Amino acid sequence: MHRATPAAPEPTLSVVIPVKDDAAELQRCLRALARQTLPPDEIIVVDNASTDESAAVAVRHGARVVRCDTPGIPAASATGYDAAAGDVILRLDADGVPGPRWIETMATACTRDPRVGAWTGGAHFVDGPRFLRRPLAAAYLFSYVVVCGSALGHAPLFGSNLALRRTAWLAVRARVHRADAELHDDLDLAFHVGERHRIRWLLHTDMGISMRPFGSGRSFARRAWVGARTVLVHWPEDFPPVRWVRLVLRRVLHRLGVPAPGARR
Repeated sequence: MHRATPAAPEPTLSVVIPVKDDAAELQRCLRALARQTLPPDEIIVVDNASTDESAAVAVRHGARVVRCDTPGIPAASATGYDAAAGDVILRLDADGVPGPRWIETMATACTRDPRVGAWTGGAHFVDGPRFLRRPLAAAYLFSYVVVCGSALGHAPLFGSNLALRRTAWLAVRARVHRADAELHDDLDLAFHVGERHRIRWLLHTDMGISMRPFGSGRSFARRAWVGARTVLVHWPEDFPPVRWVRLVLRRVLHRLGVPAPGARR
């Protein structure tokens, strides 16, 4: 008698939100998470030495607060990933406003293809001039994907909207530059995760973000400088032609069933 193969269990889900002095925005974010069609198993708010009511807001909304005194988003994000117990870790910013199906969309993608280690998606602005919100976000993200994708040799990760298998995080947690506050943590994470895991860009994830980081030319120039520095700290090992060839060879060996040499990253 043939027995049906049991369905794989649904992955447990952790949401990680790094925050520093963003109590009002965090409250809006947590209210949006409370309206999700698929609630997460836990929400972790990483308090990066805030001086406002961010931690109290998190507690009021039922989130678990983890303290991180090392300054910078890279340290705060890594602390949250370390603390997460879920099979899949979802990350967004404190000023993010996820649509009601955001978690469900990410969870569905995670169960659809077990070969993928991380997923990411785009966003739209929720503030600033209304007629500029979507076109400016689209232009920014298109530039981000083209520039960072060229450096990586695969899709980048966008920290305002990503999901990461816990197994993928455990494989790279000792290699990310968590103590360097002058790096984009999502791009740094993509360098390490993309070395051995597939990253997929999802087209239909609903995420709102603030235009605040792009409110002035000086602010945008700083973001660009930090992005360039994030790429450069991975050279010469990840100089684009070198990295591209290494990734292609690894994929060819994988398809042939030949074990790839140990990664240095």
